[in-house]
Amino acid sequence: MANWGQSSKDWQDPEANKLPEKVEELEEKDELPTPKKSDRKKIVVVGLGMVGIAFIEKVMKYDVKRREYDVVVIGEEPHLAYNRVGLTSFFEHREVENLYLNPKEWYHGMPEGSLSYHINNMVTEINPDEKTVKTSQGETVSYDILVMATGSDALLPKHTPGHDAKGVFVYRNIEDLQKLISYSATKKGSVGAVVGGGLLGLEAAKAMMDLEEFSKVKLIERNRWVLSRQLDSDAGGMVVEQVRELGVDVLLSKRVGKVTVDDDNAMTGVVFEDGEKMECSCICFAIGIKARDELARKAGIKCADRGGGIVVNADLSTSHSDIYAIGECASWENQTFGLIAPGVEMADVLAFNLTQAKSHSPRKFKRPDLSTKLKLLGVEVASFGDFFADRDGPKELPKREPAKKVEKEGNADKVKTLIEGSAHSPTVKALTYKDPFQQVYKKYLFTMDGKYLLGGMMIGDTKDYVKLVPMVKEQRALEIQPSELIIGASKGDDDGDDLSDETQICSCHNVTKGDVVSQVKDGTCKTIGDVKTCTKAGTGCGGCMPLVQTIFNKTMASMGAEVKNHLCPHFEYSRADLFNIIYVKKLDNFSAVMSNCGKDPNSVGCEACKPAIGSILASLFNRHVMDASMNGMQDTNDRFLANIQRNGTFSVIPRVSGGEITPEKLIIIGTVAKKYNLYCKITGGQRIDMFGAKKQDLLAIWTELVEGGMESGHAYAKSLRTVKSCVGTTWCRFGIGDSVGMAVRLEERYKSIRGPHKFKGGVSGCVRECAEAQNKDFGLIASEKGFNIFVGGNGGAKPRHSELLAKDVPPDDVVPILDRYLAFYIRTADKLQRTARWIENLPGGIKYLREVILEDKLGIAADLEQQMVDLVGTFFCEWTETIRNPERRAKFQQFANTPDTLESVELVKDRGQTRPTYWPTDSAKEDFRGHAWSELTWQPIIEADKFADVPTGSSNNVKRGDTQLAVFKVKGSYYATQQMCPHKRAFALSDGLIGDSSADGKDKLWVSCPFHKRNYELKGPDAGKCGNDDAVNIATFPAEERDDGMVYLKLPPVEELDALLGTSRWKVKEGEAADPFEKLDKRFPPNMKGFKGRKVQSESHLEKEEGGMGEEGKALSILRGEDRKQGGMEW
Repeated sequence: MANWGQSSKDWQDPEANKLPEKVEELEEKDELPTPKKSDRKKIVVVGLGMVGIAFIEKVMKYDVKRREYDVVVIGEEPHLAYNRVGLTSFFEHREVENLYLNPKEWYHGMPEGSLSYHINNMVTEINPDEKTVKTSQGETVSYDILVMATGSDALLPKHTPGHDAKGVFVYRNIEDLQKLISYSATKKGSVGAVVGGGLLGLEAAKAMMDLEEFSKVKLIERNRWVLSRQLDSDAGGMVVEQVRELGVDVLLSKRVGKVTVDDDNAMTGVVFEDGEKMECSCICFAIGIKARDELARKAGIKCADRGGGIVVNADLSTSHSDIYAIGECASWENQTFGLIAPGVEMADVLAFNLTQAKSHSPRKFKRPDLSTKLKLLGVEVASFGDFFADRDGPKELPKREPAKKVEKEGNADKVKTLIEGSAHSPTVKALTYKDPFQQVYKKYLFTMDGKYLLGGMMIGDTKDYVKLVPMVKEQRALEIQPSELIIGASKGDDDGDDLSDETQICSCHNVTKGDVVSQVKDGTCKTIGDVKTCTKAGTGCGGCMPLVQTIFNKTMASMGAEVKNHLCPHFEYSRADLFNIIYVKKLDNFSAVMSNCGKDPNSVGCEACKPAIGSILASLFNRHVMDASMNGMQDTNDRFLANIQRNGTFSVIPRVSGGEITPEKLIIIGTVAKKYNLYCKITGGQRIDMFGAKKQDLLAIWTELVEGGMESGHAYAKSLRTVKSCVGTTWCRFGIGDSVGMAVRLEERYKSIRGPHKFKGGVSGCVRECAEAQNKDFGLIASEKGFNIFVGGNGGAKPRHSELLAKDVPPDDVVPILDRYLAFYIRTADKLQRTARWIENLPGGIKYLREVILEDKLGIAADLEQQMVDLVGTFFCEWTETIRNPERRAKFQQFANTPDTLESVELVKDRGQTRPTYWPTDSAKEDFRGHAWSELTWQPIIEADKFADVPTGSSNNVKRGDTQLAVFKVKGSYYATQQMCPHKRAFALSDGLIGDSSADGKDKLWVSCPFHKRNYELKGPDAGKCGNDDAVNIATFPAEERDDGMVYLKLPPVEELDALLGTSRWKVKEGEAADPFEKLDKRFPPNMKGFKGRKVQSESHLEKEEGGMGEEGKALSILRGEDRKQGGMEW
């Protein structure tokens, strides 16, 4: 994309501009690499123009952390690289330095020895065999890589008589302008003329007007309208009208045949080819350019015969090895380009390939985008995409699904014509808008079906240019009618909020939007905690909480009430506020946080604030979550480093970084699963989940896995789960980026890091997007220039497509950007807030996030990077450290007072594996709390030293007969209840989080079931009541510690206890719940033997006499070393 008439910032690399500061920062941190000079290659750049400096900037940026190259640039002008596109402004300030693209200090701010420049010195000879160049100052400079960026010369019609007269100029560089300024000062009040009505001609006409030396400026154009390379006749004609209104006399369809001169060879006028004469004292030719390839031709480097230019391949290499050409001097597919954008693209491709291609597919220079947006003589003009597709035919049509073959009476040619159209049928439709009053013209070109925008042009109103160019470049199918791009969409009636009051927002408790709104409006609920208590919304699985929070906030705002985003009733801070307080004050345990920030410094917290504080402490200090100071804040998953399942067993998921796994590790996983009878399933994140692990077996299972080189996958934590990948360039013929290599590096970097919620990544090796990176919390898609980084996507209950954070990021720069992004998310997100909702709620959304992460708007980028570096440096495998630690190992048994075990859910065989039977639909309706026991006696049950004396409370599961009981120690007092939560008959209360409250003068203490957050009172007259589900309650028992070191419970006789609470009575059995597939399987049996190709799942398609053993037989054969073909396998 050309940027004529715009700020140099539009094409300069902003990161390269800040390189001196980056270098200084790296030097201060002692992170600047210093390889030996002999280990560095020398790049010599011939030409210090806009493309030459663009290449240098990009090489310096890509190489600053590598230091593989030293760059020497030789420029023939006496100036540093300047903005040639902005030459017109020189007439205003007459200061060359004002046009410099980089100040002198920039060149000296590079790492020592990495960049040296020579100006006012021209390369006169290239010796490809010796790899040297000679200069006009007699120097010989050696090179390892030579980059030709010699640019072009302005064309002067030397066949035209008088072309060498005084007063004849071209418009190309500073020297040309200085000569024009000096000469025009001697011709005050005369006529000045410009030949050429293209981009450069209009610029030159403006320059002559700005001189204010000429009484009249005339523009001579050989075509019937100006800007004929960018605009059609209608648009060009409108520009002519506007230019004439500004005072320029435009002469169309005129060709200069001769320049007339006086005796002193000073021009006096011109004679046109039609014989007409025109007086003028000064003329500037702006009729085109010619590639400067004479140096290359002299060295034997292949150049184009027609049109000139150094012939380059797609990688910008020339006919000689280690010599490249970029910019206007390069001829690519017999074309040279006079716009800056293609040259900068060439510079980027070459710089990328020299520095990044070791870890990414080399880039190729492709057909450049010649879109142009400019403001000339006050007229806004733009052309984009394939803007002459209607005149010349489309250069390229968007790729579509191939049409299906159609046969009709054997006439193949007729069918082909129907599908593809005849050679003469139109393939483009134009949509045109013309407003002669406002001087606005728009013409957009579309495919025949209106699905794709191909290109177009605009006069007067060009504000949509930035929106339309990406649509063309990315070949995006339109989701609107073509006309809406010009006249806008018709506005329908405003439907108000998306959800009606009858909409169910919490399926666990059947709570509607209206239930929440009415409770808030009548004053019953003033906080989100009140909403949860009054309506029970969010007290089940919790998945509805973001929506409930949004409805609460909007309702409060509509009433003019203050919306408080407090963590829970124990804190008057949001999670982000609390994070910052903990970070600044360095509070490293729950007691310190509660003392400094809580309403009641002695509170034990609750099920809402404890995991949030635990997450913050883990994000800042990364201590083991099973340590006594941390364990009481963790949900059940983190307490035992595994995901609890519905029968009280756990799942085991080892880390499989990037989805890449060796056969040896597959064997280990398979052996462990077989040994412990674990149900296996491949996860959506490309790893293997093993279900059904008993708590008492977790240590043995993980010991075998860790011995085999595996480590915790953190599937149980609110942390990085996986970075999914396709195979990319590792195997795929379409891959352009090493997606596996990048995914493994990212997962290895961010593994174990905890955040406000879980987060996932993905890396795709090309736009086919096989890794589904655009529905991840962060996702990378390889582009030719690096990777596009997407953020804020997720699946789940409310899917969200991710948004583009940064485009074409070199592999070297991916990690710093993600470091900043994740650190900022950890700092500022609300509790249990995924990145999708976080970005939606950020003021300014993705635009603001780009400003913070990419532009460092808040000045915290370095701090965010350092925070992530510090956190990454604290990594340890939690399971490895658990295996090594006796105190942590002791927690992995079902009961704290006996090695006995009990099963609470029956297992069934399903598709060759065992799984727990389905949960019953109804809860246990027994009145456990009101049951009248015949007698209660004190009985010693468990040693008191099994309980940790910590501010968050501690608990244990104990066995008495066939009954399971939960015992809690909170602030020195003991409490006991049944272990089973009646809601789903899950034996898990001892693993629940303990909470308290002293609101409304009531001193409450409760335990929250880890499965569905039913909260049961532990003390007082309401002991055993469920605070958020009246349908269930539990039995409670007195408990106390005695001098003998035992904790005693006051219990009924064992037989009576088992009769009411025995595990065998409440064990979930097969057949209690209906089979959800019963009707389906009757209609469509899963094993449809007799149908072609169908078989029983575990059997082989091969017959036994063909060697078909089936799943179990083949596995046993391998385990026994009976491989029939190789006589066993060697490892």
